[in-house]
Amino acid sequence: MQLEKYYSLDNSKLSFTQQQASEFAKSVAGDFNALHDVGSKRFCVPGDLLFSVIIKHYGLRQVMGFSFSGMVNDDVTLILPKVNAREISIYDQNDKKYLDISTNGDITQDQSLIDTLIKDYVEFSGHTFPHVLVPLLKDHNVMINTERPLVIYDHMRISLDTLNIDSLDLSYTKPQFRLYGKRGDVALNFDFHCNGEYVGKGQKKMVLSGLREYDQDKIDKLVADFNEKKNNYVST
Repeated sequence: MQLEKYYSLDNSKLSFTQQQASEFAKSVAGDFNALHDVGSKRFCVPGDLLFSVIIKHYGLRQVMGFSFSGMVNDDVTLILPKVNAREISIYDQNDKKYLDISTNGDITQDQSLIDTLIKDYVEFSGHTFPHVLVPLLKDHNVMINTERPLVIYDHMRISLDTLNIDSLDLSYTKPQFRLYGKRGDVALNFDFHCNGEYVGKGQKKMVLSGLREYDQDKIDKLVADFNEKKNNYVST
């Protein structure tokens, strides 16, 4: 994966154009969330892209947690501190925090392993909607605002038993859903395997806002619009 074409890094200054971030979301992550469309009034850089750039830049540790505290748009320039620490916070030029990173365990700069992990971890997002999210919402009789859907990542985590591996395969496990009023969160869980052996696990947690009573007709339209948008992109 040529990750470098999806961002700009000038010394410690990290930035993204809308085109870069949108292309990554669609072509790499299979993520057609309207928040990542060029020209969107609420445009934001995909959390998967931030996750990927950080690991590419600082290296892969056995345990890594990413907590997002702000939505990055194309007007934001992030500063990547030149540190060798287990706890890193990412701020912009105006000292606003966007990301906290916690790490533990051994570290590797093996770019082949890093690229494999990023590819599998990011492609996992392409299965979230509608395959995972819609059945979960239906089971709990709630849905997002189909006119202005807002689904964003809150936290990402990976935990590997060892870095002494030459490949990684990702398998999806049971998700978890929590509902609190008009908000909720979904934890997407998965396991990592190397040559058929379990070597770790991961989680992506998403926050859902503006929840209301489930309406099958509105969900069907949202899914149809999503599939049309995806098919149009793939066919161009």
